[in-house]
Amino acid sequence: MIKILCLSLLIVSSAWAKPMDRIIAVVENEVLFESELRDMIQTISLQLNKRQVALPPQDILVSQVLERLIIKKVQMVTADRIGIKLDDDDLNNSIKGIAQNNNMSISQFRDAIEADGYDFNTFRETIRGDMIISRLHKVQVGDKIIVSEREIDNFLATQEAQGSMEDAYYLLHILISVPEAASPKQVQAAQKKLKKVKLLISEGGDFSEIASGYSDGQNALEGGELGWRTQGELPSLFANHVPKLAVSEVTEVIRSASGFHLVKLADKNSQETHMVKQTSASHILINTNELVSDEDAKNRLENLRLRIENGQKFSELARAHSDDMVSALRGGSLGWASPGTMVPEFEQRMNALAKNEMSEVFKSRFGWHLILLHDRREQNMADEYKRNKAREQIHSRRKAEEVDTWLRELRDSSYVEYRDL
Repeated sequence: MIKILCLSLLIVSSAWAKPMDRIIAVVENEVLFESELRDMIQTISLQLNKRQVALPPQDILVSQVLERLIIKKVQMVTADRIGIKLDDDDLNNSIKGIAQNNNMSISQFRDAIEADGYDFNTFRETIRGDMIISRLHKVQVGDKIIVSEREIDNFLATQEAQGSMEDAYYLLHILISVPEAASPKQVQAAQKKLKKVKLLISEGGDFSEIASGYSDGQNALEGGELGWRTQGELPSLFANHVPKLAVSEVTEVIRSASGFHLVKLADKNSQETHMVKQTSASHILINTNELVSDEDAKNRLENLRLRIENGQKFSELARAHSDDMVSALRGGSLGWASPGTMVPEFEQRMNALAKNEMSEVFKSRFGWHLILLHDRREQNMADEYKRNKAREQIHSRRKAEEVDTWLRELRDSSYVEYRDL
């Protein structure tokens, strides 16, 4: 159980400017400092205030933030133990992408972050941690999930019976947790808390504020937001309940091994898009290795390009010279390619070509290429789209559920020692 902390030291104010830093918890072989707790409380307080969500009582806020920091620290220790790292280039590219998504340059984005009251270097390290944890989840859980064709068939059959698999739901979630092998006293305490939450909801209280103050879920301090989930991405526990809800309606209590759940449908929409722009092209690839330098590969392709311009068939030279053995057997043909099939540097060159146009020689991560574009079309890929989407949704659903289980087991098996503030 998390000890009740001295609240007078945890008020977000100017009094926190430069207090003495102290250890508040030991997690495995790492320590958590009071400054980390203060910074996280301040960050979350700013986020909630910006979204006009009332802060939970201070003791609850402290407990939730401390537990979140412990879980993050446990995961970072685990990631370091198994060798998961993130270099600065990957981090910089990620932050650049976030800035671009907000239509800002890096400098503008930095100014905006600091204008909101955040330290940019702290923000960078937070993103680094999130990316490392995401990779950890992929290695420990995601990569081990295999979705079978039978699962896809069953999934699509179920979706057809229930309605469109493209329905999407914006969900808010409250969890009142119950420990495994809980005593009657613990169950009674959880039920008492649940009764209070249901009363607040029935009286018209803001669901997000109630979630921030009472939920034990991982998203509690974000107002319980689970975000947009398609029908196929709904946790199995909620899949039969959410589609029956009207917007703004809350489910009855849903019981699981982890506790009591309440889910609110905040919004709903449908999306349909199955038309795909495809490209038909052929290519010749020359790989580089110990015997073939970049210059050699480039010169060979330049000579082949000149021979094609002088009348030789692209397909014949591809069969004779391309190092892509699969396409070489088809005269270099790549068939009809959908967006995202090729690596970005190849796809960018291919998309810039006109019908029957040949590219200049260029390099990708796989070697040196020459492309001949044949044609473009817009194809209805409904069946392929549905199966690919189903595969993604099944994987996403199973990953979310298995990550939760893995996190609980990791947390339970980790050494955590609390220190008084």
